[in-house]
Amino acid sequence: MDPRTALVPLRYVSLPGHGPEDVVADPRGRVLTGLADGRIVRVDGLDDPPGARVEHIAEIGGRPLGLELLPDGDLLVCDAEGALLRVDPDGGTGNVRVLTESAAGERLRFCSNVVALPDGTVYFTVSSRVHPLRDWMGDMAEHTGTGRLLRLAPGATEAEVVLEGLQFANGLVRGADDRSLIVAETGARRLTSFHLTGPRAGHAEPLVENLPGYPDNLWRGAPDGPVWVALAGPRVPALDLLHRAAPGVRRAAARIAVRAPYRPAAWAGVLAVDDDGHVLHHLTRRRSGFRMVTSVCETGGLLVLGSLHERGIAVCAAPEGKRHGWTPALPCGQP
Repeated sequence: MDPRTALVPLRYVSLPGHGPEDVVADPRGRVLTGLADGRIVRVDGLDDPPGARVEHIAEIGGRPLGLELLPDGDLLVCDAEGALLRVDPDGGTGNVRVLTESAAGERLRFCSNVVALPDGTVYFTVSSRVHPLRDWMGDMAEHTGTGRLLRLAPGATEAEVVLEGLQFANGLVRGADDRSLIVAETGARRLTSFHLTGPRAGHAEPLVENLPGYPDNLWRGAPDGPVWVALAGPRVPALDLLHRAAPGVRRAAARIAVRAPYRPAAWAGVLAVDDDGHVLHHLTRRRSGFRMVTSVCETGGLLVLGSLHERGIAVCAAPEGKRHGWTPALPCGQP
């Protein structure tokens, strides 16, 4: 099976704000997302995008990025301005609780994505310890390798560092057997597996390298289902060359990058991979009006796309042959 196919058609659902960076689906098929102004909204009726209903459910006062729905219906929210939050989506717009604002004695910054394990342990990523969200292009250029994976134990108020040295740590999902986590390293164009149990517990290794674009948020709808990978943009060979340059050159490039206006490529892309690193689907759309896909989730036979750049979400039909019917296609490491 050739996993490469077109991401069509894309239907647009307008939102009352800009930058729905992450999208997650609840058991009823509704999609939750956070907007740049701090609002969390819930979208229902995606099978009819023009008639979709948007409900304002919370206001965090910061910039929501990664989201994770908990079994009890609460929502974990990564606030890019320095906190991990817990929100009751049905408890009114003021029901927001801070879980932690620090890790290893440092104040958090640039929290990116989060997952919860069945025992109540929470893992989340910090993309950069050097550049904040507004200067994310600076970290991509400088290639700082200051991304982290953090762990918050049940009842704890301060997170601990379990993995560092990541290149713009971003999306995060549980492995199929809960023995590992999968982390997206946007700056390295790879997915990394972090072992939670077994003889390699506490160690990380590449799962998929040389991705055709820059991985952002990850989504897994079922424990035995595929991992969907949002690609925020196509590979830029010049950026690969810059990453091999001397640190001083990269720092100079970063200073230019944070001042330059960013214009996303007219391109949209997502991947689906399995736990062995095989690419199951590679969906792209060239000359796309919907740009900078930073998240993807699957619900009711649909793929829902979020974007740091857009003022809405996009919807398209999910590919056929999902979950157990999918056959591994491309090996790990294909450029």
